[in-house]
Amino acid sequence: MIQAFLAGYLLGSLPFAFWFGALRGKNLLVEGTKDPGGLNAFRVLGPVPGIMVLVLDGFKGVLAVALGEFLAQDPLGGLLAGVGATWGHAFSPWLLFRGERAIAPGLGVLFAVDPRALLAVLCLFGFLFLAFRHPVRAAFGAALALPLVTSFFGKTPAHLLFGLGVGLGVALRDLKDWTRGP
Repeated sequence: MIQAFLAGYLLGSLPFAFWFGALRGKNLLVEGTKDPGGLNAFRVLGPVPGIMVLVLDGFKGVLAVALGEFLAQDPLGGLLAGVGATWGHAFSPWLLFRGERAIAPGLGVLFAVDPRALLAVLCLFGFLFLAFRHPVRAAFGAALALPLVTSFFGKTPAHLLFGLGVGLGVALRDLKDWTRGP
C-alpha cells in the first residue's frame, strides 16, 4: 500500500504550471500570484496554457487513483494514491516543497473515486462562495467538509480518512490566503 501512496505523491508532484512557464521564459514562483498552479498559469501565460495545466493537473489526480488501485490490486490503494497526489501537488519536491492549492488534482481524485462526492463538493463550494463571496474561503470550507462528504458516499472508515487526507492537503494551502480580502 505504501507504494500506491508514493506513486500518487510522485505523480501529483509534477509541476506542470512551473514547467509550462519555464518553456515560455516565465517563473511562476515569482510572477503573478507566485503560486505554481493552473490559475496563475492562466493569468501569466494566457488561457490556452492555463487550461492545459488545469486539465493536466486534474488528470494526474485521476491517473493516481487508477495507478494506486493497480499497484495495490485493491481500491484502498487508489484512495491512498489519491491522497498522495494531492499532497504531492501541494508540497512538490521538484519545487523544494512549494506547491499549489491542489484543487485541480483533488477534483480529479474525487472524480475517479466517486463522482457523486465530486458533485456534492462542487455544490458546497458554490453555496459557500455565494455566502462568503470569497473563493479561497469557499474552497477552504469545502475542503474541511470533504471527510464528511466522502464518508457519506463511501460509508467506510477508509473513505473518511481519504477525505481527511485530501481535504487537509487543500486546506493547508488555502490557509495562508484566509485573511486576504475578496
